[in-house]
Order: sequence, then C-alpha cells, then structure tokens
Amino acid sequence: MDVSLAPTQRAATTPDAVTASAAVTASATVTASAAASAAAAIAAPGAATVRLEAPVQVAFGEIRHTRLRPVRHAFSYPGFFLRLRIDTLADRGIAPWFGIDRRALLTFRSADHGDGRTPLREWIRAVLAQAGVQADGPVWLHCFPRVLGYAFKPVSFWFCHRRDGALMAIVAEVNNTFGERHCYLLSETDASPLKQGRTLQARKVFHVSPFCSVEGSYRFRFFNLPDRAIARVDYLDADGPLLLTSMSGLLEPLGPRAARRALFGHPLFTAGVIARIHWQAVRLWWARVPFHRKPAPPQALVTRGHR
Repeated sequence: MDVSLAPTQRAATTPDAVTASAAVTASATVTASAAASAAAAIAAPGAATVRLEAPVQVAFGEIRHTRLRPVRHAFSYPGFFLRLRIDTLADRGIAPWFGIDRRALLTFRSADHGDGRTPLREWIRAVLAQAGVQADGPVWLHCFPRVLGYAFKPVSFWFCHRRDGALMAIVAEVNNTFGERHCYLLSETDASPLKQGRTLQARKVFHVSPFCSVEGSYRFRFFNLPDRAIARVDYLDADGPLLLTSMSGLLEPLGPRAARRALFGHPLFTAGVIARIHWQAVRLWWARVPFHRKPAPPQALVTRGHR
C-alpha cells in the first residue's frame, strides 16, 4: 500500500480554503454568531476529546460559501453530513434505508475515501504512521453520504485521536470534479494535541476550481462539541482572503427518525451538490471571473500542513 506523503512548504501568504470557488459548494463561512456560540460552548479550552459514543451519527445544518473577489458572490443551503467512527465501523442494522458498503437509499461506501482500495482503518493508520503522528485511538470521519446511490464529496474530514481522546491530527480529504483526490494532513509540529478551534494551515497544491489558481494556502478551524460540529475552511491567495467557506450541523445518532429526515427532507441532496457547483460556475463565468486551466495533480496523495 502506497500512501506517499509529501511535505508542503510554508506559503508566503496566509492559508487558503479546502474548496475553491464554485467547486467548493460544500463548505462555507462560519458566521460570527456561530463561531461565538461554539466558543462559548467549550467549557474549558484544551485538547479536543471524543464525547459522542454512537458509531454513526448525522448532523443537520447549513453549508455556506462566500467569494470576495473580483466580484462578491455568496450562497448557502441546508444540508446534512455523516460522522462515523472508522476504527470500529460495522453495518449492524443501524437504521432503515442505511447501509455500509451495500445497496441502500442512504449509504456510506469505503471506496469513496482514502486511496479507494485499502480498507479505511489500514489506510488512515498507515498515513499517520508515515507522518510520525501518534494517534492510536478513535478515528472519526465527517463526510457526505451517498443518497439514492449518488455522491459527490468536495471535502471530508478525518479526526484522529489518541487513546486518551486527545485529537492528534486532522486529514482534510478533497475531491474535484475531474475524479481526482488529495489529502492535507494537519497536526502540530511538536506532536502535541490539537486545541479546539486551533487555526491550521496548508499550502494549496491541488486543483479544485477553474476560477482559482493552484497557489496560496488554506486556513482551517474546527469545533467538535458534544452536540454539534463546525468546520471552517478559508482560501487565501497573494492578495489575501478570497474564499470563506463552512459546514456546520447539530449532531444526533443515525436512527430511524434521523434517516427518514435525511432521505425525505433532502432526497436529492448529493445530486444537488454537483448541480450547485456547475450552476455557480456558470454564474462566475458570466461575471467574467478569470478562468484557470487544470494542471496535473500532485504525485503524492497526502501532503503535510504547517503551523
């Protein structure tokens, strides 16, 4: 199994966001009130710990996206995402209409993540070991599911913990509309746990949107609370912040009621993700936002972030 890991160099500017322009539809700016409430909900700052026990959870919330230049362009929409404990994942009749690696109306497919071939537990452990990250505890994956067999996943997040619950690394897994995938591994250089809401950075090395060049960097912030999850990813180029994106939701175990809410409340959700991406791309093209040709993807599947 090859999990080639390449270090990224520190960008000259501040970081960038996991999804570029229209092709990032599934991330967006965390509002000031959301960030404030998240901060207030953290009783004591410190290492983020695992507090929810259900192995498969669902978060219902909102996805937001704002482009600042050369024309301001913003949108948001309701949605949902899964939170799964990968190191103990098993299909045990979790909810009607939900399946793991089998046909169902609402599904999680292992091949949609990692290198697409290696069992996910083995893949993420190998990535962490090659990076020298000591994370031998729970691994949680936040991602969009397949709905009616279809999925497009602009970004997914792996949260890798130590046995005592301390969060040691986060892997941001990015897909583009060309069928390519790249991962950014985020951790502290001194091997200390990641703090709740800590700002993490990675140099952009992977093409996502034709309306953003492959330069600049990403800035990440995560809040994982007992009842909610917030991921904020901003993209910065040489002129400063360009995209502000966020994905947030209230968590609950994925049971019969939550599965019905996901399916009947958002029956075309994942198909809508790709439809929105292309619609927003048309609007940016119409606004004459500069277009960038797609370069070759990086040879390494995983690159390291920086402080």
